[in-house]
Amino acid sequence: MPLPRLIPCLDVAAGRVVKGVRFEGLRDVGDPVELGAAYSDAGADELVFLDVKATLEDRRSLVELVGRVAGELAIPFTVGGGVRTVADAAALLDAGADKVSVNSAALSEPGLIGELAERLGSQAVVTAIDAAGGEVYSHAGTRPTGRQAADWAHEAQGRGAGEILLTSIDADGTREGYDLPLTGAVADAVSIPVIASGGAGNAHHVAEVLEVAQAALLASILHENPDRLSSLRAELQELGVPVRDAA
Repeated sequence: MPLPRLIPCLDVAAGRVVKGVRFEGLRDVGDPVELGAAYSDAGADELVFLDVKATLEDRRSLVELVGRVAGELAIPFTVGGGVRTVADAAALLDAGADKVSVNSAALSEPGLIGELAERLGSQAVVTAIDAAGGEVYSHAGTRPTGRQAADWAHEAQGRGAGEILLTSIDADGTREGYDLPLTGAVADAVSIPVIASGGAGNAHHVAEVLEVAQAALLASILHENPDRLSSLRAELQELGVPVRDAA
């Protein structure tokens, strides 16, 4: 069985890494190229880059910036935000991404997931789900959809998604722990890997979520001190979590 993954996340707006609480009050926390390089060097298993304003601003992702980040990485790289077509996804892969993440566009046109899987392979297609109270929200958490997260995850898998990136809006940025009931419900609904996002504050939080998910997304806990990734990995190993030894 694959080892659990620790995946730093770069939420990007206006070319800078930002972080807020429950998707609000975004504040600048650094340069994406510098942070991406630091996490790669620190032994992250993968990196996620989410252009959090692309859909709200009705534009495509920042391909040039993605290319600059990719040039600093020696780890798998997932990019999302503004992906509406196969051409959008292909441009990101050409820029250096290994996987693309789709969210709002897939909710509007679920067939997009299948198109991407057919052209790029399921291993390159991540369906991102932002949820609060179990309900899926689109457009950076601003629009309720009436869909339940577990049901949408199951449908996304059936359409060809290779992974689910699940963010709890309720827990996002709080550092009070992941939304375990939400994560468990989604994990039970699918057989593909689930990346849990939102709420990491310490090693115990990460250990808890890795009992139900295959990967933990990390943001607030790391951005102010990227070297924390190395000590976090050691703490998890002490707690009995079989994470990879950093190179």
